[in-house]
Amino acid sequence: MGQTGRQMRARTKGAIGASSGPRRQSAAKVGGAERLRYAFDNSMARGTPALVAWLAAATFVLILVFGTIVALFNMRDDDPGAQHQGFFWELFQALMHALDPGTVAGDSGTWRFLLTMLALTLAGLFIVSALIGIIAAGIDAKIADLQRGRSRVIESGHTVILGWSEAVYTILAELAVANESAKSPVVVILADRDKVEMEEDIREKLPDLKGTRVVCRSGSPIDLGDLALSSPEAARSIIVLGSGGDDPDSEVIKTLLALTHNSQDGAPIVAEISDPENLGTARMLAKGRAVIVDKRGTVARLIVQTSRQSGAAAVYTELFDFDGDEIYFHSAHGAGARAYGDVLNDIENVAVIGLLDADGTAVLNPAMDTVIGEQALIVVASDDSALNSPPASSAAVDEGAITAVEGRGEQPSQALLLGWNERAYTVVQELDAYAEPGSTLTILTEMGEPVLPDLANLTPTIVRGRTTARSVLDQYVTTDLDQIIVLCYSDDLDVQQADARTLVTLLHVRDIVGDGPESPAVVSELLDDRNRALAEVAAVDDVIVSDKILSLMLSQLSEDRRLEPVFIDLLDADGAEIYLRPADWYVRAGSTVSFATIVEAARRRGETAFGYRAVDRIGSEVSPSGVFVNPGKAETFTISAEDRVVVLAED
Repeated sequence: MGQTGRQMRARTKGAIGASSGPRRQSAAKVGGAERLRYAFDNSMARGTPALVAWLAAATFVLILVFGTIVALFNMRDDDPGAQHQGFFWELFQALMHALDPGTVAGDSGTWRFLLTMLALTLAGLFIVSALIGIIAAGIDAKIADLQRGRSRVIESGHTVILGWSEAVYTILAELAVANESAKSPVVVILADRDKVEMEEDIREKLPDLKGTRVVCRSGSPIDLGDLALSSPEAARSIIVLGSGGDDPDSEVIKTLLALTHNSQDGAPIVAEISDPENLGTARMLAKGRAVIVDKRGTVARLIVQTSRQSGAAAVYTELFDFDGDEIYFHSAHGAGARAYGDVLNDIENVAVIGLLDADGTAVLNPAMDTVIGEQALIVVASDDSALNSPPASSAAVDEGAITAVEGRGEQPSQALLLGWNERAYTVVQELDAYAEPGSTLTILTEMGEPVLPDLANLTPTIVRGRTTARSVLDQYVTTDLDQIIVLCYSDDLDVQQADARTLVTLLHVRDIVGDGPESPAVVSELLDDRNRALAEVAAVDDVIVSDKILSLMLSQLSEDRRLEPVFIDLLDADGAEIYLRPADWYVRAGSTVSFATIVEAARRRGETAFGYRAVDRIGSEVSPSGVFVNPGKAETFTISAEDRVVVLAED
């Protein structure tokens, strides 16, 4: 055994020696010509400047050779009219012949001289042609490089969007409205897509950005070199989008790590996370610099809240987007010594809805006797400019129209959930939080595997069946239901297929229950905002477009991160929530009153009124939903028993 091992080592040593010998020998045989060729190849690899330099060297050699030949053989002596000004003058004439083919036409002398100049001109043509081609190719390459979006953005105070999804269009449209009064606003998009394609898509879908300039750059947001192209250190705010796919959160988390790897200082960040399990990791990386939006939870809470009362989706959309009225903070109010309830009717076109303290804690609809002090007012206004010297309200309160009707308490409810996806778990959880003990929930789905949370108030029933089949829906969709929620099969089908099934289900549901005032509220989730118009055919009470509502929130938060606690309070089952309550709970039906009267009536009930839904104005051009958020205090409404007052209340 030992002898065999020695033999193997000897053979291995011999093989190594045999293989290394030729390499050393071949390395020694490298000649000067090979080395020159290698050096030439390396210089050529440096691009257009190196090529131009080689052509310049070739031109110098050419004029030197021909100038020397002419001077050495005294070729101009055969021309009586020739001027002799020395060797350098001959070099200059050779240069002119090489660069300008027309120079040879002016030559005179013997055939020997003319043929020499012709040869020089032909050689010069090759060099000039090559030079033009190289310069043109270099310019084309530089233009192509610029089109690829690989140059650094030299901007400051801009908004950066990292990543690409369908949400980009909604965010850009919202930022364009928000920046309409700003000077030369800029939005920079860095995504792993072709720059030209991004620009063409944006121009096609958003032809009018109201003066906002969009700069696109191609690159990966998780690559530090690519990230630097967007100049994030000089940005005003940064929005991080998930790229879709099986694990969109991994890209978001890596991008957050890239943004915060050196320092926690910098522009505020807003990011969306799809899986709630990843929220902790994202917030740990953000360390207070970023606002992390729970995509799944936010959409689920909106679906549940809007399913409880018709018209609520229009209120949330109005508050979340920049078109119309949105939420602002008013610090220079001069009402520090007054109570919250005393300022609700102060400003004509601004609705006060809460207070924000110095620590960033927001309280919506606080107790009416809460002293404002140093806290900022949380208000709803058409624009932040409306807070600059806002006009005081002079609307009178009609004391005789105010009623004291006690609201009816919540009763056990019957809910039907059609469809199942990753958001359904949270939807059921939120339904249970709002439901009264003894309530029931029927889940009808043909896809997915429903897994339910622990429920305290709901008694669930899971049924397998086709949600697009009329025979199946006739068994479970009844008029005694309180709410019907239709979810899309986004986990199993693509966007258009999922929305198509949802629309078919909606048509059947509305045909079964009708659309009268006593019909149950029907709320649907869609994935593509373009399908919203089709849903209107089914007379759906409210439609929640998942990506759009998230995009609206991201846009708002990127402009003012103080909105985070406000949005959390609005969507949370605890604290104040938005309700659309019967108008005759506040003022007498049939009376015509100012909105200031409605605000005062709500104040006496410990509620904050900031909107109105008029049944007779549903379908109007001004407000298709009939909902008016932040109407003027002097605006009048003729009260109907079917009208609703939009209020913030505890329950």
